[in-house]
Amino acid sequence: MTKLWVNWAGDQQCAPSRLAAPRDHAELAAELGRAAEEGQHVRVAGAGHSFTDTCLTDGVLLDLSRMNHILDVDRDTGRARVQAGMTLAALNAQLDRHGLAFPNLGDIDVQTIAGATATGTHGTGGRLPNISAALHSVELMTADGRIAELSEESDPRAWRAARVGLGALGVVTAFTVQLVESFVLEGIERPVPVEDVLTELDSYIDHNDHFEFYMFAHSPIAMTKRNNRVELPAAPRGELVDWFADVLLSNHAFDALCRVARRRPALIPWIHRGAAYAGSYRRQVDRSYRVFTSPRLFRFTEMEYAVPREHSVAAIREIKETAKRFDSPMPIEVRWVAGDDAFLSPAGGRATCYIAVHQYQGMEYEPFFRACEAVFDRFDGRPHWGKRHFQTASTLRERYPDWDRFAEVRHRFDPEGRFANAYLDRVLGPVSATQDQIDQSR
Repeated sequence: MTKLWVNWAGDQQCAPSRLAAPRDHAELAAELGRAAEEGQHVRVAGAGHSFTDTCLTDGVLLDLSRMNHILDVDRDTGRARVQAGMTLAALNAQLDRHGLAFPNLGDIDVQTIAGATATGTHGTGGRLPNISAALHSVELMTADGRIAELSEESDPRAWRAARVGLGALGVVTAFTVQLVESFVLEGIERPVPVEDVLTELDSYIDHNDHFEFYMFAHSPIAMTKRNNRVELPAAPRGELVDWFADVLLSNHAFDALCRVARRRPALIPWIHRGAAYAGSYRRQVDRSYRVFTSPRLFRFTEMEYAVPREHSVAAIREIKETAKRFDSPMPIEVRWVAGDDAFLSPAGGRATCYIAVHQYQGMEYEPFFRACEAVFDRFDGRPHWGKRHFQTASTLRERYPDWDRFAEVRHRFDPEGRFANAYLDRVLGPVSATQDQIDQSR
């Protein structure tokens, strides 16, 4: 019987020839050896939270959810050794018991650490880079079963490639993660006019540890969120309060409004205005990982682009105007991060503004997303690797100064393209063609 793999959003699926869930290095090496004997490609699926076809294969699909433990914690250095199949939710809770935390996180924690870092997943904070910047070292198994430990000291070029690697180099099996002492955040949510935010944007970004906002195409209001470190004891909200705010209102009630919008798109401007004004003042003081994250219980698809921070205001205004031309009940999300040095990081080498647009399940997304992508292209945008985009290797190569360096590492670690699939062939180019480009550029 064919086993079907489907992503979280329900809009990407494949029927691999074999699904495998190895428990350790030996079982993983055996699976890779069998794949080589059968001439099959290999991909790894994390939690399936990517909106792209990055995991899809008709070959072997690996599930590392059984390799999901913290192997070691060093409180003196603030480093932890973590297996790749561990989800961020489980990891955050266990790290907190050791007095450690990630300095920055996104607003979703269901992803595996391997999937989140491989796609350049990020939070918000003008002085803080994305999650993959916390990787002190990366353990990788290549197609022949060899294990490589990649760090700035052992192999700096491969380390910079593997931190945002798209699964193109091999199977990432573990990380050593550089963490900080656990901390408490005060999160304040408040509605503010979009134009007021944009007028004082640098102040909002620079005077808060973490700043972000949501806005709707047809509303003048931004739903802002400021998270700052405080020397206060954690004061978790009651379960009923959490359920009312994060489950009933933010998920079930909004899901109901989106269902109405899907049936009657003419109501979308009214829904936007009402949803924006419903974002009243809220305050939360709790452990950092609980303030950063929130549940997403309804289905949608998403496009997100990284543009240089200096283009923030112009890009935000253009995307808001573009969104008015299309039927989407969903908000636009805006965040900022510092630059980093991973070869394929969307924030590589530059302070970055991330702008995300969404479409509710069952509603047409492509014309909307293509129009937004045209805006992002004008601002030298780079796509989030885990979210929808229509780029190809030929359109992306010039946007990444270290593109050819990544290609060299990829060819070194996977010369036969064992870990390739249609998505990687499209966005990175086939391994053979990539090597030809490298040779021509020398």
